[in-house]
Amino acid sequence: MTLPLMPKATAVWLIEKTALTFTQIAEFCGMHPLEVQAIADGEVAQGIVGYDPVANHQVTQGEITRCEGDTSLRLHILSANNPVTRRSKGARYTPVAKRNDRPDAIAFVLRNYPQLSESQIIKLLGTTKDTIAKVRDRQHWNSANIKPRDPVILGLCSQTDLNAVVTAANDRLIREGHNVPAPPPVEAEEAA
Repeated sequence: MTLPLMPKATAVWLIEKTALTFTQIAEFCGMHPLEVQAIADGEVAQGIVGYDPVANHQVTQGEITRCEGDTSLRLHILSANNPVTRRSKGARYTPVAKRNDRPDAIAFVLRNYPQLSESQIIKLLGTTKDTIAKVRDRQHWNSANIKPRDPVILGLCSQTDLNAVVTAANDRLIREGHNVPAPPPVEAEEAA
């Protein structure tokens, strides 16, 4: 069973804002009913700020209202494939272990997809204009060791994201009346 994010804080919010029973809240949050009762009595979770599961797309207000009317019903968490719960595109987190691979990916994209704008590369790889300029001008502190490598293989973006960005860049070039560059040749991986 999938549990809501921050179950204790969610339980605090449900206790304060709804008329659900302790059993309903306990089953939704993956807790024991006595623990929920202790939260309600102020013995447990003092100082925890309630976490609104409706505003954070974990359950609908309609579902809460339905369960408030009948104590035998149980809350159901929204599924992960629900389009409302999909994460919006934004800043990407790159794990520390992969951060040294980013200049290699930038070099690959600059060499193979010259039609991409800096802003598209920034969004795709989660980098900065300064880093792109330094890799392009060979002014990066590690320029001697930068080898163009596919960002998909490095795990910095998905093939779908890369294809979408390249398609958008090609469409922009066509609208502006420029020629679209030929796709890069497929290169065999060199044996190490």
